[in-house]
Amino acid sequence: MKIFAYSVRPDEIGLFHRFSKKYDVVVDTTDRAPNLETADMAAGHEAISIITTPVDATLLRRFKELGIQYLSTRTVGFEHIDGIAADSLGIPYGNVAYSPYAVAEYAVMLMLMSLRKVKTIFAKEKIQDYSLVATTGRQLHNQTVGVVGTGKIGRTVISILQGFGCKIMATDPYPNPELQKTITYVPLQTLLSSCDVITLHVPASPDGNHLLGKNEFAGMKDGAVLINTARGSLIDQQALMDAVESGKIGAAALDVVQGEKALYYNDLRFKPIPDREFATLHSYPNVIITPHTAFHTDQAISDMVENSIKTCIEHVGKA
Repeated sequence: MKIFAYSVRPDEIGLFHRFSKKYDVVVDTTDRAPNLETADMAAGHEAISIITTPVDATLLRRFKELGIQYLSTRTVGFEHIDGIAADSLGIPYGNVAYSPYAVAEYAVMLMLMSLRKVKTIFAKEKIQDYSLVATTGRQLHNQTVGVVGTGKIGRTVISILQGFGCKIMATDPYPNPELQKTITYVPLQTLLSSCDVITLHVPASPDGNHLLGKNEFAGMKDGAVLINTARGSLIDQQALMDAVESGKIGAAALDVVQGEKALYYNDLRFKPIPDREFATLHSYPNVIITPHTAFHTDQAISDMVENSIKTCIEHVGKA
């Protein structure tokens, strides 16, 4: 079996070599993204592996012409694939799972950084201001944390938080029976109005609607801390900016933002940021922004590569 992998980063190349030998398949790679200019590179392969580059109907038709039988994305999310077109063309596609601890630990780290005003402390240290002015933080132990979404990552966040001794609430359309023994499930609006810290662990809405908009922010506790390591489209960024400026949101930490594909994983030093909302959020002293790196651990990257190869084999086979 032959697999062609697009958008392969330096930290993935060795893993593709290792796991292609382990599973006795041929994997050819490129650091280029899949598009009409690079589609023919996959000729002679049965399956392809991608990351978050959009794959639209036109590109899918070309892959169909080239004989591609399966499309694997090395990510949990798969909204970048035109699923309707893939189904109509008869090209199966799928995502992969990876260690939930990668994102879960990062989310808890962002909670602690936000509560303890680490962005302000680092900024003061850079100018040799070692005073305690504006650095009074809050203890996670004393907070009520709301976890939105109790899939694998959300459940892992809860497991970690239980060690801090904080009160935990959760919301999910499908409550986990085991979690119900130790935490309280409530409707989203109840969670928003009751929690000091809110962390998002749900997929993007298929229709692109925001989970948190003007009304949801209005219903939150004053000074609430918001963590998003899930998808940028879950939050109405203008509404978030208004909430930060009014003081409704006391702090926010965002590993994902709307329109991030034009920014993240690029070196934009010495260039104007082509996104005014992003630039404004970045300027707030109580907003931490990281470039979609919550997943980026050695274990998670290994899982993503290995599981992408495995799903290709499962759907196509080695013959």
